[in-house]
Amino acid sequence: MPSPNATFHTRQIRDGEALVLRRRKLRLLVEKGPDRKLRRDFDADRVVLGSHESCDLALSDRTISRQHCEIALSREGYIIRDLDSTNGTFLDRGNVRIREIVVDGETRIRLGDTSVRIQPLDETVDIPLGHDIRCGPLLGRSPAMRRVFDIVRRVAPSDATVLITGESGTGKEIAARALHEHSGRADGPFVVVDCGALPGNLIESELYGHERGAFTGAISARAGAFEAANGGTLFLDELGEMPLDLQTRLLGVLERRVVQRLGSTSSRAIDVRVLAATNRDLRREVNRKNFREDLYFRLAVVTIEMPPLRDRPEDIALYVEDFLRDSAGGVRIDAPTMERLAQQPWPGNVRELRNVIERAMALGEVDVPGGGTRASEREHSLPQVGGEIDVEVPFKVGKAALIEEFERNYVERLMAKHEGNITQAARAAEIDRVYLLRVLDKYGMRPSRRK
Repeated sequence: MPSPNATFHTRQIRDGEALVLRRRKLRLLVEKGPDRKLRRDFDADRVVLGSHESCDLALSDRTISRQHCEIALSREGYIIRDLDSTNGTFLDRGNVRIREIVVDGETRIRLGDTSVRIQPLDETVDIPLGHDIRCGPLLGRSPAMRRVFDIVRRVAPSDATVLITGESGTGKEIAARALHEHSGRADGPFVVVDCGALPGNLIESELYGHERGAFTGAISARAGAFEAANGGTLFLDELGEMPLDLQTRLLGVLERRVVQRLGSTSSRAIDVRVLAATNRDLRREVNRKNFREDLYFRLAVVTIEMPPLRDRPEDIALYVEDFLRDSAGGVRIDAPTMERLAQQPWPGNVRELRNVIERAMALGEVDVPGGGTRASEREHSLPQVGGEIDVEVPFKVGKAALIEEFERNYVERLMAKHEGNITQAARAAEIDRVYLLRVLDKYGMRPSRRK
């Protein structure tokens, strides 16, 4: 059992002049199932469990999905997150099915016919952190961002395909630009294609180009993004929005490194590094049959996760100062206001913070989100969550289960009331549209996309 004095999971310390991220190791022990007695120790910030050979803990249990669940470090402890597995992930104690829950200390989970003990160890590992607060266009002083800087610097010189994940507004395109600027392709083009903004019938033309007469309206030949990015980098933003039937051709281009324009009978060789980004969890999309598994593994050679702003409040003052530096408006942020900014959840992340500061520069005053609303001014009381309270499970587990029940029921009824209109639903619920999308994704309730 872990020592009572070793309550941290990860923290930043100084080792002489160096900054170090000290992280407790994690032990996973299979106590029941085909892989009984299998034991692995990890020092990574996340561990994926499943039946696919690429998983950190690969299990032979046939009742387990290929990527079943993950365990990720957080400030509060360990996040156990089901990846929309077929048979679900359960806490062994109380038989509670979970989608996402934070636990602190030793825990047992059940995946299919397998039971796994999660045990934080006293043993630690020190991860060096750089002193820089910039990496190309990226900015941050938090340990999470310094880890991103480290990955960018190590991966950029190679031509490896990189998948950049994270919520909307966290800076995925900026990370892609940093990778490009630190690579040997920095003098070449950096081409961006927003897959989420293009209708399905135009994505192939945008990516691969077309010949004259290839389709109605193709009055002249046009090179696609792959050709335009030759010698440089192609960034496929919001790739998770690409319809399933268009993913096969993309996989072929990535594997063969040749592109064929629509309406053409010949192929062109391309020399392009591909970076992709998504605010969706593509592992869940694979389990839902919305995304090709082979394409996922072709893209996720290296994965960079951009941390949400709420998890790194120490970066907020740095961003505000950067936004104001070139301002001619003379806006100044006092210490109390900066403290209020640091306490906000920022569902829209850095993009939302920038919007607030730009509005302040235009109006001459800072309007902190939610700052003018008091609980006594709410028109409606908070909804009550019913059901039996299971006191056989730990307090944190029971609380998280009730919150999950409320969130799921609330957004389900909200979306039904507004007939699936996300913008109207977010406005009625007085929450940011991006935040609502994140909650819908969390429970697999986002309205159907084009296929």
